[in-house]
Amino acid sequence: MSITKFFRNVSSEMRKVSWPGRNELVKYTITVIATVAFLALFFLAVDMGISAIIRWAAGTQ
Repeated sequence: MSITKFFRNVSSEMRKVSWPGRNELVKYTITVIATVAFLALFFLAVDMGISAIIRWAAGTQ
């Protein structure tokens, strides 16, 4: 397969893609940002909890 045929096929497939509208894109973006923020806070809490347990077990404050 030649490189030009490959790029023609890519171009053809890109025309078939259903791109999200503005409202849909905003909803997806908010969902992603909220999920990332929630997971960051969750793992922060878990990390702080594990650190406190380790400090307690080691006998240091």
